[in-house]
Amino acid sequence: MNLTQPSMHRHSGRRTAIVLAVLGVALTAAIATSVAIGSTDYPPIQIIHILAAGPSPDAASQIIWEIRLPRAIASTLLGGSLALSGLLLQVFFDNPIADPFVLGISSGAKLCVALLMIVVMGAGSVMTTWMSVAAAVTGSLLAMALVLAVSRRVRSRGTLIVAGVMIGYICSAATNFLIAFADDQSIVNLHNWSLGSFSGTSWTDIVAIAPTVAITAVATFVLSKPLGAYQLGEDYAHSVGVNIRAFRSAIVMLSSIMSACTVAFAGPISFVGIAAPHLAKQALGTSKPIAVVPASFLMGALLCSACDLIARMLFSPVELSVSAVTAVLGAPLVIWLMIKKRGL
Repeated sequence: MNLTQPSMHRHSGRRTAIVLAVLGVALTAAIATSVAIGSTDYPPIQIIHILAAGPSPDAASQIIWEIRLPRAIASTLLGGSLALSGLLLQVFFDNPIADPFVLGISSGAKLCVALLMIVVMGAGSVMTTWMSVAAAVTGSLLAMALVLAVSRRVRSRGTLIVAGVMIGYICSAATNFLIAFADDQSIVNLHNWSLGSFSGTSWTDIVAIAPTVAITAVATFVLSKPLGAYQLGEDYAHSVGVNIRAFRSAIVMLSSIMSACTVAFAGPISFVGIAAPHLAKQALGTSKPIAVVPASFLMGALLCSACDLIARMLFSPVELSVSAVTAVLGAPLVIWLMIKKRGL
């Protein structure tokens, strides 16, 4: 009887549990720090009392409940969502540096949101939350369709990434063209939003973000077994009963919705979709989706929460864009991956 395999499974299970627990604790600490630290710092005891008492007209309560807490929740949920979107795209394209930002999917969402924003604000109307989400999803799906069309024509993973970057440039150029003809107020709103920031997040936004992220995250976890089979090749996945067409459609839809949700509420955030899945795999010592999916979500949430805190506090009172911070941290990882995977 071979006792090695059960022992390895137990060791792997313990490691996964430890990694998830550590990520959970680190994320909780990051959220607590984000809520406590700002232009005015509050001690933990005071924050606990404020949260326990519920919202009130008091200045401290307003800062915690209406500004910092929604922002911390948004960075957590959207960071996790970006990580899962990146993971799905990496499996789908069998490319370690595929993510919504690199492939131009975020830029497509940005273009459609910018177009709708200019049209709606130009007509003197107010752009609702669901209008932003719908425009971002439409843009993401259109950009994904272009990437898929290119992927059918090219076999080189490197060429596909270059094509995705070019699609992103085209969408960004079109967005800048629109801004040139927008009125002053629209330009200000577009500029602030396009930099990538969780600033200004409200509870109305959380009401839309939370169920969207929850549903797509659960759906991604449900796909863990097919994802594991797909990693071994389409033929193998088909041989074990995976409906390849339906599965690929599900990946496209889920990754597009998750990246679009982030763009709609926080603007384009770079490199989290690349970095989080790889850091999760390194920490776990495995690429099995059933472990990597929850770890990637927690890792992405932790990265975004930490980067948002850095963006707020590094040069306070001047606030950096979150994308600027994630790029500084994520770009070296991409370079390392390209050196490690020289066949990219």
